[in-house]
Amino acid sequence: MSKVTPRKVPSRSTPITSEAEREQALRDYKLTIEYKHLKQHSPSGVYLLPSTSSLRLYHGVIFLRRGLYSDAVFKFTMELPEEYNDVNTWPRITFSQWVYNPHVTENNELDVQRVYTKWDPHRHYLVTVLTYLKKVFYMKAFGDNAVANKEALELSRNNPAGYRKMVEKCVKESQRGMFINEPNSSLKFKQENEMHVALRELMVDRLQDPTMVTRSIVLNCVKEAQKIGSERIKAASEKKEKEGADEGSDEKLAAAAEN
Repeated sequence: MSKVTPRKVPSRSTPITSEAEREQALRDYKLTIEYKHLKQHSPSGVYLLPSTSSLRLYHGVIFLRRGLYSDAVFKFTMELPEEYNDVNTWPRITFSQWVYNPHVTENNELDVQRVYTKWDPHRHYLVTVLTYLKKVFYMKAFGDNAVANKEALELSRNNPAGYRKMVEKCVKESQRGMFINEPNSSLKFKQENEMHVALRELMVDRLQDPTMVTRSIVLNCVKEAQKIGSERIKAASEKKEKEGADEGSDEKLAAAAEN
């Protein structure tokens, strides 16, 4: 008599796990489609890059060109729940530096849920929250729902001049922190090289007519920019050394006066 091999009974958990994996894969796919559409539909001045570690973590920056926050550069992260694309799975936007605005909490988090009390995946997308992100910096007046920072709201209503001073301070801090890059951020800022600055100035001055641009003219601009940049770097270094020497002399004089 031949031996009968018992048939294995499929685990009941297998179909459930498989279904969960398929649902998550579908969410991931929808998210990549959303991000792809941002290239054409993202608000001007707002840039977003995915993290290298997670599909649901993004690093972004917004450049503000007019209004009270003109010249501000605010960097931020956007985190999405694993279930994003479902109902009430709000994106979470947190700024990397201090932001003074009635719609931003003291922990520098954009108050998304108060504006979108119900997150509807059929109506709300990444571009939705990024548009709102930009909008809060161009509002001329704030409604009663702008209570993430009540102090800022009251100051904007009762003391507009004082509010402007706080915003100006916030803008200056954002500029000072522009070249401070967050660890593991996919968004990096580097200071311009003096040679690059000189080259841009030369090209703006000499290449105004595109029909007259030649390879030799461009190469001459590059060579001249290298020379100008080197001279600027040398001058800046000498100035720094002189300032250091002057500070040392002042300290010696002060010490002598005390004795």
